[in-house]
Amino acid sequence: MKKSFLLTGLALALGAGYTAAAFAQAKPEVMVKQRQAAMTLQGKYFGPMAGMAAGKVPYNADTVAFNSAMLDALSRMPWDGFADSTKDAGVKTAALPAIWSEPAKFKEAQENFQNAVQNLVKVSRGGDEATQKTAIGAVGKTCGGCHQNFREKQN
Repeated sequence: MKKSFLLTGLALALGAGYTAAAFAQAKPEVMVKQRQAAMTLQGKYFGPMAGMAAGKVPYNADTVAFNSAMLDALSRMPWDGFADSTKDAGVKTAALPAIWSEPAKFKEAQENFQNAVQNLVKVSRGGDEATQKTAIGAVGKTCGGCHQNFREKQN
């Protein structure tokens, strides 16, 4: 009994290690597409809130709560897709070389975004409309700051 339990545990550990190694070896072009997908979804959930903060969309506390929770999960997803191997992946991307030449500054921009999103999540659970709109604006500011330094201008 103990031997089969030990063998099962060993097999699971080896399988998990193999799976982790397989994910770590994702093709650069796949990594680029995955980070782009995560960023697209960030826009999907942030867009309505930005409209609310600007007064272009009617304010809805339930939408702010739901969308901020989704944005919180998404705020952690794209960053591993900026591996060095993706610099010249041959996929159309708006990523600027500064991402790789200024990694500390890029990491700081990521952290600023994640912190602003976490604050938005916090105030979405009971904060008033004005507080939530201020937090939405802070998230937008971190998006813009990162795009200004690390994303090619789009026409």
